[in-house]
Amino acid sequence: MLYRENGQFKASYRADQQIFPIRQDRWAIGALLAVAFVVVPLLADEYMLRAIFVPFLILSLAALGLNVLVGYCGQISLGAGAFMAVGAYAAYNFMVRIEGMPMPVAMLLGGAFATLVGVVFGIPSLRIKGLYLAVATLAAQFFVDWAFLRIGWFTNYTPSGSVSVAELSFFGLPVVSPLQKYLFCLAVVCVFALLVKNLVRGHIGREWMAVRDMDVAASVIGIRPVYAKLTAFAVSSFIIGVAGALWAFVYLGSWEPAAFNINRSFDLLFMIIIGGLGSVMGSFFGAAFIVTLPIWLDQLLPALGAAVGIPIDTATVSHIVFMIFGALIVFFLIVEPHGLARLWSVGKEKLRLWPFPH
Repeated sequence: MLYRENGQFKASYRADQQIFPIRQDRWAIGALLAVAFVVVPLLADEYMLRAIFVPFLILSLAALGLNVLVGYCGQISLGAGAFMAVGAYAAYNFMVRIEGMPMPVAMLLGGAFATLVGVVFGIPSLRIKGLYLAVATLAAQFFVDWAFLRIGWFTNYTPSGSVSVAELSFFGLPVVSPLQKYLFCLAVVCVFALLVKNLVRGHIGREWMAVRDMDVAASVIGIRPVYAKLTAFAVSSFIIGVAGALWAFVYLGSWEPAAFNINRSFDLLFMIIIGGLGSVMGSFFGAAFIVTLPIWLDQLLPALGAAVGIPIDTATVSHIVFMIFGALIVFFLIVEPHGLARLWSVGKEKLRLWPFPH
């Protein structure tokens, strides 16, 4: 009986339109933020911050951007890795070629440049959809990979094609240690998650969902599918571009075009399918699952193999991880298309009625 909304009356439209209208939800989010900003920095060691929490936050942001396009607007995209690469290399060139360029400004400009590229490659969505649109965005992935590999200007003419950034700072504050990188990424992700949550609850978000459900019916009631689709590509590409800049600057430090290949696009697509399409929370669930599952299996499978006398090497573990991802995608598409976020919502509904069964 702890999770109930009885007696929580709303006396204004503003109170009724809150992101978390139930008091217990607000408490839970406040506790989660307190754990993220206070408890994790105090208890987590450098390995956990560098290998788990930082990539989880950055990939959550990228999955959030892809979810705007695929989950809320219904436009299938296989080019998320390309937009991450555009954001990363654009931010790198802004920092290298403009003296004194602050890192946050360069990342936002990288996201803006990724927006332009996303809108250009989103133009085919005005005439095609479904599998054909997925192939068009896949072409964007291959084109961007070729451009950053073959055009030396993007990599500042480095012989190996690998680029790196110097020590990072946030308007004078250093972002060097794993703890500083974690807090910086956490702040960025919180801001973008709040912006996306408010965006999808507003007018533009309702247009995206109307186009996703039936674009013909949406156009009949006065919604412009051209505007809705292109804005979805723009917002999605901007968020993914910022995530790509974070991935390159904060997590990798030194990278090459192969860091944003087609596998990165598939990973992000797996995240939103497993986590839940059309859900902000699902992006975080999917990213947590994709990031932590290989780490757990790396520890668990060799131990199980040794217990039964079957040696399991690292390559076998990676293959098993792909098999598990594929099986889970098939499972969620058949059993629960809305992913882990839907299971979370069902659990909350059960808690509202507990201890009664119905």
